[in-house]
Amino acid sequence: MRDDFSDSIEEGRFERQLAERLAALRMAAGWSLDELATRSGVSRATLSRLERAETSPTATLLSRLARAHGLPLSRLLADAEALPVRLLRAADQPGWHDQQSGFERLMRCPPLAGFATEVIEARLQPGAELAYDEPTVARLEHHLCLLEGRLRLTLQGQVFELAAGDSISFRCLGRSVFANPGAGSTRYLLAMTVPSL
Repeated sequence: MRDDFSDSIEEGRFERQLAERLAALRMAAGWSLDELATRSGVSRATLSRLERAETSPTATLLSRLARAHGLPLSRLLADAEALPVRLLRAADQPGWHDQQSGFERLMRCPPLAGFATEVIEARLQPGAELAYDEPTVARLEHHLCLLEGRLRLTLQGQVFELAAGDSISFRCLGRSVFANPGAGSTRYLLAMTVPSL
């Protein structure tokens, strides 16, 4: 089990890698900070701080950047790898925590080059709510299995109440909200598949 010091070091490493990833994506697109700010709705100052790893992004902010780049959120967070087979030990699976929303994310199966599906494990604290105004990728396929707690999922205004053991499959076409209406933690696995072109 990792101690707090090890967790802090790992979190700092992840934030630096994320900063490099965000800068590399912007430069590969040939965009200035001003152009990305216009495309994403994130201020130039915030983008600059993110690329220098001077601030930690929220889930909402990362969602906006992913949408601007036309990528699923996980592909924004993870570097694509060329290996067709990858064994990723539990201790090496990258995690991320959004203090503002109470959302914790563990990348169980990060995306691989040439693969369309990735799997995350997510945890929402009691009362936490995570809202996405629109999908980062049109028609992104989702398969969610609720492992514990309760989940209120809103898809384009339609509300679904899930209990532990329930599953739901859907394509994101508009606004979605993941909320924990219970008194305990909510934990789920989510497999996401990028639609074929």
